Amino acid sequence: MIPSILPTYSRAPLTFVKGEGSWLIEADGRRFLDLGAGIAVNALGHAHPKLVEALTGQANALWHVSNLYQIPQQQKLADMLVELTFADTVFFTNSGTESCELAVKMARKYWYEKGAPERTDIITFEGSFHGRSSAGIAAAGSEKMTKGFGPLLPGFVHLPWNDHEALTAAINDKTAAILIEPIQGEGGIRPLPDQCLKGLRDLCDEHGILLILDEVQCGVGRTGKLFAHEWAGIEPDIMMVAKGIGGGFPLGAVLATENAAGGMTAGTHGSTYGGNPLGCAVGCAVLDIVSDAGFLADVSRRAGALRQSLEGLVAAHPDVFESVRGTGLMLGLKCKASNIDVLNAAYANELITVPAADNALRLLPPLNISEADIAEAVKRLDAAATQVEKAS
Repeated sequence: MIPSILPTYSRAPLTFVKGEGSWLIEADGRRFLDLGAGIAVNALGHAHPKLVEALTGQANALWHVSNLYQIPQQQKLADMLVELTFADTVFFTNSGTESCELAVKMARKYWYEKGAPERTDIITFEGSFHGRSSAGIAAAGSEKMTKGFGPLLPGFVHLPWNDHEALTAAINDKTAAILIEPIQGEGGIRPLPDQCLKGLRDLCDEHGILLILDEVQCGVGRTGKLFAHEWAGIEPDIMMVAKGIGGGFPLGAVLATENAAGGMTAGTHGSTYGGNPLGCAVGCAVLDIVSDAGFLADVSRRAGALRQSLEGLVAAHPDVFESVRGTGLMLGLKCKASNIDVLNAAYANELITVPAADNALRLLPPLNISEADIAEAVKRLDAAATQVEKAS
């Protein structure tokens, strides 16, 4: 008999009932240190007072009106994002998946309006993850994502990761855009080197095509910059955002230049919930904190301390871990042992991590995690690794 909740998740036998900062409290009272942050969503941890204040204050005033009307909170958040980024305009969604859908539509509409409707192909890369909608799975292209869901949305060209020759050869008169994550999350925390991101920008400029960045997981302060592409000193034409921007409230966005968004006129896209007063009130509170230069410097400082400790952990457990990779507080432990064995051992030591492809574990703590909690997390990871060693 099928469960009342569609069984599309392999859920851990854990039921969390309360969160406090970097900690989750299980129904039985156990306290888990959270290095997952809801898969990079709880950027400021659990129950951050300024986010609680923003949400409850807005909830007591107005929940929803729809985009048929002006929404002051949405306007404020859009203005903040335009001021802080490359973007000239913003559309608000409820998720990263919805942001992908619009990014694809926007790129194709751009070329249609330019009088080149044949330019529909979007180049994507092996190991990518862009959500689980029809466009998202077609963009990723992996068998794991697409098997059983055909026919797939056409118009995506899948290339190997980090193959410059294949990329150059793939661009032709049907190419509309290149879509890439500056750091692959689900793909195993694989950062794109800054010089490669610069090269992609140059390649797009050379051929007059659009560069779409998926910063759903790596954006909103996760790397120590407000957005990961800033490290490379480049700007995209279109960018997908979600996860951390709502601090735990479902919120996403597509940011774009005026040029890239020129074809998106009244009636070409919409969302019933996207950009509602509740989500945008929380988003404003998140962005107000995370965009502060001092806060971002602290993220980099915490990230340096965590990475140094993780390098020591890898050296201490060479049969369990292979390497540390990633940027800022978007780190991955490439495992030699089964990453699921390490994940379960971490659960046994009351520590939350997130599995990923390439036998990796993701460490995505709240951006404001304390030094004491970092030290405790590494201590628990060390205990988990020892447990795995003893079991082998």
